Amino acid sequence: MLIGVVSDTHRHTWILDRVMDKFTEIDLLIHLGDNIQDVKDFSKFYKGDIINVKGNCDYSNAVPSEIITEIGGYKFFITHGHNYDVKNGLSRLKYKAMELEARVVLFGHTHISQIVYEEGIWFINPGSPVLARDGFNSVALIQMDGDKINASIKAIR
Repeated sequence: MLIGVVSDTHRHTWILDRVMDKFTEIDLLIHLGDNIQDVKDFSKFYKGDIINVKGNCDYSNAVPSEIITEIGGYKFFITHGHNYDVKNGLSRLKYKAMELEARVVLFGHTHISQIVYEEGIWFINPGSPVLARDGFNSVALIQMDGDKINASIKAIR
């Protein structure tokens, strides 16, 4: 299974086709918030399943701020990250993941791509495809094959 993960698109819909160029083979699309309206635009390009959460710039009560779900035999904790102070480190997010017994944590908010594997938990932040704070516009891909996970960051140009 191949999962495409994107966050913090902030209504810059002109970038969606470039994002989808990286997601041509995905089985699932996950949007981590800021802005949830962009998910409707993604659905014009991608006809498969989309999971999304709201971020700190989203004000809808129709979309959850967190999702805990099983994907490919792994428990995922999906959040935007602002409620866990991710701009100041992963400790609060890590403790929540441990409490939930999640093996994969997806988060955004920082606009900085990051992949960390710590204490049996994957922490994956795709960054932002248009407003990166590290000068590296990006998305993430997660390849799941049985008991193996391979996460990567892909540049958006």
